[in-house]
Amino acid sequence: IHSDRGSHYRWPGWLDRINGSGLIRSMSRKGCSSDNAACEGFFGRVKNEMYYGRNWAGTSLEDFMCFLDRYIRWYNEKRIKISLGAMSPVKYREHLGVTT
Repeated sequence: IHSDRGSHYRWPGWLDRINGSGLIRSMSRKGCSSDNAACEGFFGRVKNEMYYGRNWAGTSLEDFMCFLDRYIRWYNEKRIKISLGAMSPVKYREHLGVTT
């Protein structure tokens, strides 16, 4: 689990959950955001493209998690990226011959 040095990093309840799950904590160096840039960019995109602008009132946690799962699958497999030659990530991997 990666943290951005937030106050939760040392909160006993958080520590219990991390330890109980068998996870290992990691943390950015102070003033070094570049190691977290890809995650920050992705979560910003999720909020802008999926979360904001929708009315989530009445949406159950299960429904929200299903919606988020569908978005992430679309993001990882089908979205068109100019940097990949205007192909989706899956099509780009197929083009390179590196699909499984």
